[in-house]
Amino acid sequence: MTPPERHGLGKRNNVWALDQELDRPMDKEAETLRNENMQKKISAWLILRLAFQSLGVVFGDLGTSPLYVFYNTFPRGIQDPEDVIGALSLIIYSLTLIPLIKYVYIVSRANDGGQGGTFALYSLLCRHANIKTIPNQDRTDDEVTTYSRATFGEKSIAAETKRWLESKMSRKRALLIVVLIGSCMVIGDGILTPAISVLSAAGGIKLDHPKMSDEVVVLVSVVILIGLFSMQRYGTDTIAWLCAPVVLVWFLLIGVIGAYNIWRYDASVLKAFSPVYIYRYFKRGGVDGWTSLGGIMLSITGTEAVFADLSHFPVSAIQLAFTVVVFPSLLLAYTGQAAYLMKNSNHVADVFYRSIPDSIYWPVFLVATAAAIVASQATISATFSLIKQALAMSCFPRVKVVHTSNRFLHQIYISDVNWILMVLCVSVTAGFRNQTQIGNASGTAVAVVMLVTTFLMILVMLLVWRCNWIWVIIFTVLSLVVEGTYFSAVLFKIDQGGWVPLAIAAAFFAIMYVWHYGAVKRYEYEIHSKVSMAWILGLGPSLGLVRVPGVGLVYTELASGVPHIFSHFITNLPAIHSIVVFVCLKYLPVYTVPEDERFLIRRIGLRTFHMFRCVVRYGYNDLHKKDDDFEEKLFEGLHMYIRVEYLMEDSSYTENSLYSPAIEQLNTRELQTDSNGGTFSSIVDAMITSVESIVPVESPQLGTNSLRPSNEGAREDRFDDLEFLRRCRDAGVVHIMGNTVIRARRESNFMKKLTVDFAYAFLRKMCRENSVIFNVPHESLLNVGQIFYV
Repeated sequence: MTPPERHGLGKRNNVWALDQELDRPMDKEAETLRNENMQKKISAWLILRLAFQSLGVVFGDLGTSPLYVFYNTFPRGIQDPEDVIGALSLIIYSLTLIPLIKYVYIVSRANDGGQGGTFALYSLLCRHANIKTIPNQDRTDDEVTTYSRATFGEKSIAAETKRWLESKMSRKRALLIVVLIGSCMVIGDGILTPAISVLSAAGGIKLDHPKMSDEVVVLVSVVILIGLFSMQRYGTDTIAWLCAPVVLVWFLLIGVIGAYNIWRYDASVLKAFSPVYIYRYFKRGGVDGWTSLGGIMLSITGTEAVFADLSHFPVSAIQLAFTVVVFPSLLLAYTGQAAYLMKNSNHVADVFYRSIPDSIYWPVFLVATAAAIVASQATISATFSLIKQALAMSCFPRVKVVHTSNRFLHQIYISDVNWILMVLCVSVTAGFRNQTQIGNASGTAVAVVMLVTTFLMILVMLLVWRCNWIWVIIFTVLSLVVEGTYFSAVLFKIDQGGWVPLAIAAAFFAIMYVWHYGAVKRYEYEIHSKVSMAWILGLGPSLGLVRVPGVGLVYTELASGVPHIFSHFITNLPAIHSIVVFVCLKYLPVYTVPEDERFLIRRIGLRTFHMFRCVVRYGYNDLHKKDDDFEEKLFEGLHMYIRVEYLMEDSSYTENSLYSPAIEQLNTRELQTDSNGGTFSSIVDAMITSVESIVPVESPQLGTNSLRPSNEGAREDRFDDLEFLRRCRDAGVVHIMGNTVIRARRESNFMKKLTVDFAYAFLRKMCRENSVIFNVPHESLLNVGQIFYV
């Protein structure tokens, strides 16, 4: 059977061309253009450009660690110069094993279509195993192009892992809790990193002005931080172009200064590349050497932001920037500082500024301050990406997400979150006034995030990559040995500032889990209280329902069945619009849903009822377009659905007609078509006269007996229905949304009442309304209030 695409079905920009051009194949020029668009790849020049930009957004945090690592490693001074060699050896191998090998070249490959972070890993797992706590999956989801997943044998390790995860709801919840903990720690790091980076850079002023008080340094840091967060609304793309040159100069400077210090002070520090000195360091230092790992760990802070910021730049650009610029510069910087300390061990408190040649001190100070500001951008951008993903997973209260770039839709800004981060960051900076305690706090957050990433990567390697168990064991052992060692060290610093990220993470975890719990309970109630179509049909005209002109878009979370909101509406107001469309906005565990696969449309009941269902599917990186654009695409989809529906029943097209293969395929597949520049996909239900029926409505110039036996009548009905759709739309479109309040049942326990009646209710009042998130104009909005007892 010839596929319909060959005959132009679903590939034309003009809807009316569907009838006129089915008798000739797509011209070669259009087909060539389509192939070129499908096979288009990022050019080498664009990769270089994005690699350059990534320096300013992704690597700022990791790059400014030389400002404070050695001081936090030896807060009480250096007792033995050999300790400097041991600490340097630990830094070298930490940078090599964690950022370079694990994150840049292994974990980054686990990206979900270019998206990184804990939620991206979780979405990958959700596609390969039924572990979502909100069971809204549908068989049509598997047909989405981006819904790719691996297949495996029933007796494989992957299958065993899948069955183990799916067997109990407690395991699904536990996995979600692990993901939320890792995400909250990333948010905590997004608060701590700007504080320690800016405070450390601003502290360089005191080297030239030793009488300056700490209060002045803190005040300067606070002013810088407020300016940084105020810039976020201009977007990552703008900030990247401003910051990337600064960070590039920074990396070049610290690399050159490091090489100069090695040559000038002590080239013997190069022996730190031997791991033997790590063993000697721990043997000589004992418990103090072990706890000093909390400071050494700061050399790899920002690594988690590298993975979370994958959504802002392609993997190849990040790998290029890190391998060519970041990694060599950091090795030279730390080695140069170690060489300086071998001769000046009493300068460990401000080794970075002390090791700068006097002739270039102030230029380097200015660049260091600018780089510290940029360093904060990495974790701020990572936090925005993470919150956007959490929104799609129903794990965060509704906030307004603004896409700041027309070219790169993954570059976003979240105003509400930005100002919360600013307040917390300023509070931490003004409250501690000490980079040592802030460093301890940052180390705790990073250690937890890395352990969570390792755990999720083990599942990804088993379920998604289907790696040999030997490779899984090697990855697990190496990761846990390094990260477990660091985690055990930071536990000693809990009372020295390490409690801060735990407190911040606990607060955000409570918010995310309570919101998700409320979303699950609301969905479960919707499922159990949905109205059967037979019941509504049985009501018949007894309610005296009136069909008023216009189109009613009834928003629901259900992809099948009639939601409770609709029965509640017609019970209190016995009238419905001439055309009713149940709109289900559904997020899939994918980074994006192509627009030509976004709209799934089918009819409910007989044609004369004028009832439709439209499931609109989004990925967690997609943006709900402006209302006018959304409406336009929805009605174009309905327009095409009606045309194809009649086409399927028009017997005037014989088996030799070009429509025949398309019609045959439409019974089991999707119809994809371009319509005035937009794309749609409609699943055509062959059972047109299903039991999903409601009181019929008469179209203009069209009685209830609209199905004529003749082909000519079918054509007339088609154009009458299209005209009826146009007239109803001109009469007005009303968005009907549920203003749902959930309450705990009277017999519920105290914790459930506290969670639902107080915590969830408070979050719901504080967050933005659905109408704001979906850009629904106020004059077209109709809220239907209802209370759910869960």
